[in-house]
Amino acid sequence: MDRTPERLTAKPSWLLTQLSVHAQRFTSEGFAAAEARGYHYRILAALAEFGPGSQAEIGRRCHMDRSDVVAAINELAEPGFVERTPDPGDRRRNIVTLTKAGERQLQRLDTALDQAQNELLAPLPAEDRQQLTRLLTRLLTHHQKI
Repeated sequence: MDRTPERLTAKPSWLLTQLSVHAQRFTSEGFAAAEARGYHYRILAALAEFGPGSQAEIGRRCHMDRSDVVAAINELAEPGFVERTPDPGDRRRNIVTLTKAGERQLQRLDTALDQAQNELLAPLPAEDRQQLTRLLTRLLTHHQKI
């Protein structure tokens, strides 16, 4: 096996970038097995946690571009995972609501994502996984404020 230069392996940014490739693969494979994508999970999770919302609100909460939100909601509405209805206060706007079928799909996606997390973090005991999550959260929170 080829060795990686120590100058790279000593840099957290390089390690995070390399690990993100594996994280993306594990999560994409898990979501694909459930006939879904990461955008679907984001939207379903936001609706489950925050309740019905406009497409614009969902986009902001999920850090998604408006056009990606519309496409993903269309994909989720087709099998009945979400319902889109006109906002009674502003007919130009739609309100998106999670359905019972959407709740079941979210549970399937939670299971798929949990399995992906377990694959990704397999070498770490539970305490290290929690510490890693705390540190990554701290870094992300800091950089989102900038």
